[in-house]
This record gives sequence, structure tokens and C-alpha cells, in this order.
Amino acid sequence: MARIITGRNIIKTFGTGDKQVRVLNGVNMEIEKGEFVAVMGPSGSGKSTLLFALSGMDSITSGSVMFGDTELSKLRENDRADIRRKRMGFIFQQPTMLKNLNLLDNIILPTAQDGKKNMAKLTQKAKLLMKKTGIGGLENREITEVSGGQLQRAGICRALMNSPEILFADEPTGALNSKSAEAIMGLLTDINREGTAILLVTHDAKISACADRVLFTKDGDIVSELTLQKSSRKNMETRTKKILAEMAVVGI
Repeated sequence: MARIITGRNIIKTFGTGDKQVRVLNGVNMEIEKGEFVAVMGPSGSGKSTLLFALSGMDSITSGSVMFGDTELSKLRENDRADIRRKRMGFIFQQPTMLKNLNLLDNIILPTAQDGKKNMAKLTQKAKLLMKKTGIGGLENREITEVSGGQLQRAGICRALMNSPEILFADEPTGALNSKSAEAIMGLLTDINREGTAILLVTHDAKISACADRVLFTKDGDIVSELTLQKSSRKNMETRTKKILAEMAVVGI
């Protein structure tokens, strides 16, 4: 299977001189096309920094990040932003939406900023995604008139507008109740089964149990890795127990 992301000896530091802090310590990792990878670790372990580095959202101090055959770490920021917009999708704990736009317009807006896009086709695609993710019929709702789970579904729709090759999800269920979190992870699992790779950062073993592979981070290093079979949603308790056991072994 072809690799979509390859990180080699990724080092990331913040600050200078005596105040310099190394957050990533020469991390190596790969993500295959269509793979679902979860990254776990305590606060300050570098898991979100790793996501930002691999997606080109943040520059790295040294090392390399390849997106397919393109070395992101050598591109100018404008070129990295272009790749992120056209070939990647992003889901965060708190979706950033504009209060003066309804749900549909918030989903369309980032894609519509490319003047070459056909608005009628964008609207049709957005409505199909909303129906698929269970928020069809809410197109004209203001963002204050929907639940947190519905808002997160809108964020997923927005991330899928350009049919990305990979989704980067940073604690996407962190602000949701357990029922909404389970529904969102069901959606992400379905999206992955349709061929979109996913890199998900979470502190929750139940959430990471949906992944094919779980990486455990500690003090800026990947200290362990657990490979699971494709999630069937029927053995989630067993998968979660395996993850919790590995967390105990590595001390996170």
C-alpha cells in the first residue's frame, strides 16, 4: 500500500536559548493511503504538535515531512496552505464557524473562496454531505440553533467538501457527550472505509479503538505502537481493553 504521509526525524522546538523546549524528539512515522491512525498521549506529550507538523500546519525545526511525493517541509507557507486546502481536511474539537452565516454557508465558504468553483455544484455537494452525516434539513439554521454534535457534523461536512485524501482530526469528540462522540466516530469510521485516510489525536481509549493502528506518545517520542484489525464496531470493548493495557505498560 502506498504511503500518504512520511515523517523522518521530525524535531520541533519552541522558544530560544535557555527557554527553548523540544516538543518532538526526532519522530519517525508513516501513514498509508486509506489507513486510520490514532495518536494518544498525556497533555504535553507532543501529539497535537505531531499532527500540526505532519499536516504542514506548522513548520518543523528539522527533519522532513513528505505528503506523497511532495516534501511539505521544504515548501513555502502559501504552497503548503494550497495543499491543505485542496487535498487535506481538518476537524477540531471546537469547529470555527462564522456567526453571521447559516450552517450551509459555513460548510461551503472555505471551498467557495476558490473563484473557479461552481456555487450550484458546491451547494449540491454540501447538502448531500449534510444528509449523509445526519444534519440534512438544517441548512438554514444559525450555528447557535444547533447542538454541539450537529455543529461537529457540519465541521466534518466542511472538511469533506474537497474530497480530501486525508483527514486530520484533533480531539474531535473532546467537547461532546458520549452519545454524540460515538455517533461522530461512527461517521469517521464510515468515511475511512470509503478510502479517506485519517490521523486522529485523542486522549480517550474508546475513541482510539476505532483506528487500525494506535501510536502512543510520551515526552516528544513515539514510545509504542499497537496494530488493530479494521474496526467492526462489534469488538470495541476488547479493542479498548488492549489500548488501556498498552497505556499501562508504557506509563501514560
